[in-house]
Amino acid sequence: MSQAKVDQYKKEKANRKETMAKEKRQKMIIKICSSAVLVVLVAWIGVSTADYIYDNRPQDTVYVETTEIDNYLESLYEEETTEK
Repeated sequence: MSQAKVDQYKKEKANRKETMAKEKRQKMIIKICSSAVLVVLVAWIGVSTADYIYDNRPQDTVYVETTEIDNYLESLYEEETTEK
């Protein structure tokens, strides 16, 4: 090995702990950020799916026959107008 390579190796070896710690921190930051983005995407997809299902569920239609009530109210109104 040439002297330059030996000097380079010694410098790398001297700073190996700091370099390894820095790489470990960077990997941890990348993992945390990736996890956060993944959680946000999953939550967004879940909320969007829930909204879509809620908006597109079948609507129940209820029909009510109100002629008896209408007749009763009309008879009450007629009694009031005849009493006056």
